[in-house]
Amino acid sequence: MTKQKRNYQKDLDRIIETNGKAGVRPRLLLHACCAPCSSYVLEYLSGYFDITLFFYNPNMDTEEEFEKRRSELERLVSDMGLPVKVICGRYEPEVFYQSVRGHERDQERGERCHICYALRLRKTAELAKAMEDQGMGFDYFCTTLSISPLKDAEAINSLGEMIGSEYGISFLPSDFKKREGYKRSTELSRIYGLYRQDYCGCVFSKVDRAGTGS
Repeated sequence: MTKQKRNYQKDLDRIIETNGKAGVRPRLLLHACCAPCSSYVLEYLSGYFDITLFFYNPNMDTEEEFEKRRSELERLVSDMGLPVKVICGRYEPEVFYQSVRGHERDQERGERCHICYALRLRKTAELAKAMEDQGMGFDYFCTTLSISPLKDAEAINSLGEMIGSEYGISFLPSDFKKREGYKRSTELSRIYGLYRQDYCGCVFSKVDRAGTGS
């Protein structure tokens, strides 16, 4: 018997509905990979959560790319006029390369990508835990990564829930590409004139894009 795929969007709907009925506005630590992916997610979730963005992406192939995406994210938040704080992590490419050692030849969406998801989710959970210890806790943590059609939402959610259980913080179930979220992100990118890269950020995806000509 084939296992039915979990609908993460419906799970999110239920959480939003429950919090709304209770008059609760939870605090969310949201990992952001870039401004275009964040645009729709911020537009959508800012109506239901108090959001702090965490830009942590050691997978970027160059520091120039890292800084360009960080700057665009900060500009987007300012231009959208949202009461959202942006926390920027350090550029740590050595952490990424050490983590994916031995997986350099993996296909996109394969184990190397899963390791990268986990790396960024774990850092987000660590920050949430550290801020909780300082009296500034979060009810949930999440990531914008699932908005991309090229990202494995099931893997992202499974890893997020596993890491959340380790740190004692709930991972917000989500698949932001649903309900034309990805399409809306492209519209918002045009509206705000965002730099929209054509690869995920790591050197491996860049080479893969060049090889396919896409």
